[in-house]
Amino acid sequence: MTDEAMSPLRRRMIEDMSIRKLAPKTQQGYIRTVKDFAAFLGRSPDTASLEDVRRFQLHLAANGAHIPILNHTVAALRFFFRVTLKRSDIIEHTTFIQEPRKLPVVLSPEVARFLDAAPGLKYKAALSVAYGAGLRAAEVISLKVADIDSKRMVIRVEQGKGRKDRYVMLSPHLLELLRAWWRAARPQGWLFPGRDRVQPMTTRQLNRACHAAAQRAEINKRVSLHTLRHSFATHLLEQNIDIRVIQVLLGHAKLDTTALYTRVATKTIREVISPLERIALKRKGAEPPA
Repeated sequence: MTDEAMSPLRRRMIEDMSIRKLAPKTQQGYIRTVKDFAAFLGRSPDTASLEDVRRFQLHLAANGAHIPILNHTVAALRFFFRVTLKRSDIIEHTTFIQEPRKLPVVLSPEVARFLDAAPGLKYKAALSVAYGAGLRAAEVISLKVADIDSKRMVIRVEQGKGRKDRYVMLSPHLLELLRAWWRAARPQGWLFPGRDRVQPMTTRQLNRACHAAAQRAEINKRVSLHTLRHSFATHLLEQNIDIRVIQVLLGHAKLDTTALYTRVATKTIREVISPLERIALKRKGAEPPA
């Protein structure tokens, strides 16, 4: 299939996505998926049948595509057929795959050692924001100097996941660290600029720093930037912070997502008294702790 034959269709899909304000990365991903689908078919994707879509999904699964990739493919094809082509019949039989809910990795005593092992003040400050405020990687690198509100002791997270703004707390220790970073580098726009100071640090750079810190701190767990966010939420829960407050701080749309951390808040779990223990205490004549 030639680019010329694809261009009008691609242009229309891009226009449809732009009208609906889909994020640039989402648009790029959807276009790439439809392009891969067209290459698989060997013809224009607007001629595809339900069986073609099914064969494409089987092809991806057989080639080891992970669940997120398969679900992204379903989302892209659903948009393409339902919105751009107005062919809802094609997507009626496409379904998303439920991902297994795995317990997140959490750092507890290792956090301080991890942050101290960060490769330089810039990365120590950025990783401390990720842990101290529970921010996602993309949210950390998107921070601007003006987002740090030292009077109200909050950080403004602009257009986080789901294109929502929110505020998170700014601890005195984190503010002190950020001020030390500002005095050292004097960033003007982006709080954590990249090599080209006009652009922010990339998530790839931050991830590399995260892995380097974990290696230098000799942490054997699989540590990623999201591990810091998991640790933030778990530690708040263990401090008996209301789960609905944690939901707001994390920017979760659903409470069910935040509730996952109740499964790894081991301090909270340990403090729950087993009914068997209560029976034993009553037999001994001791009053079980409240």
